[in-house]
Amino acid sequence: MKLILFLALLAGLAAFVLWKARAHEARAVAAFPPEGRLIEVNGHRVHAVIMGAGPDLVLIHGASGNTRDLTFDLAPRLAARYRVILLDRPGLGHTDRIDGDGASIIEQAALLQAAAATLGAGRPIVMGHSYGGAVALAWAVTRPEHVAALVILAGASHPWQSALPLEYRLLSHPVIGPLVAPVLSAFVPDAYVERAVAGIFAPQDVPEGYISHVGAALTLRRNTLRENALQRAHLLAEIKALHPHYPQITAPTEIVHGDRDTTVGLSIHAGPLARDIPDARLTTLPGIGHMPHHAAPDQVIAAIDRAAARAGLRPAP
Repeated sequence: MKLILFLALLAGLAAFVLWKARAHEARAVAAFPPEGRLIEVNGHRVHAVIMGAGPDLVLIHGASGNTRDLTFDLAPRLAARYRVILLDRPGLGHTDRIDGDGASIIEQAALLQAAAATLGAGRPIVMGHSYGGAVALAWAVTRPEHVAALVILAGASHPWQSALPLEYRLLSHPVIGPLVAPVLSAFVPDAYVERAVAGIFAPQDVPEGYISHVGAALTLRRNTLRENALQRAHLLAEIKALHPHYPQITAPTEIVHGDRDTTVGLSIHAGPLARDIPDARLTTLPGIGHMPHHAAPDQVIAAIDRAAARAGLRPAP
């Protein structure tokens, strides 16, 4: 009888957690719906935001993020002279997961390149921020004919030594992860993510209005928590396999990185990347952290303009 009672209580607790998690997710999606349109690409739903006119420019967001990080300020500025295409990466924002194992950077590059092509951008300029920088590099390595120029913004590009953070180890675990994700989705307040965002922006402050725009609650959905952790857990091995191929990249490449970035270190990533890619140009931003597109948007836009000019898509700035 005690065992039956215990099992009944356990089942009730599980049902409550799942109910609360679903309710949190429903509120998040209602508060932060897709900004653009949902397209089907190779059987997968991809969220795309398109604005402006001019040479095609694809923007790829970083870990835990979505298109809203880039539509807050950078994309509207760029839309004055580019056709800007923003794509949610698989499992984040409003793009479906590819599978349950965590999409690799090569799989993500394939899906996003196909999505861009579906939208008429067969050979765009590709800019990736942070984890999105690794996806952009995978795009350039594996699909060189489908990239006109490359811009890597505070991008992860080379192997590092630090251990995977505990939250990612737990959430990416095949047994523990599916158990932990609903609990976090149900009980972790959006304010937790908002505080984490402040750490990513350091030493700069979070711009006014950013939190209310970016949709931190979308990060706490069960599938997003799992997918983001799996992607992050696999990233080091994927970069170890990818980085020997950087010398093969022929697209004009601009690299922008802040020298106060403690999330993706300049000396570990951007420095070696500038040496590995032929004719790559590195712009180091003094005093800037991991979010240069918010802290130094003019310098980021200038780098994009240089990449476009080097690709013959715009006059030289």
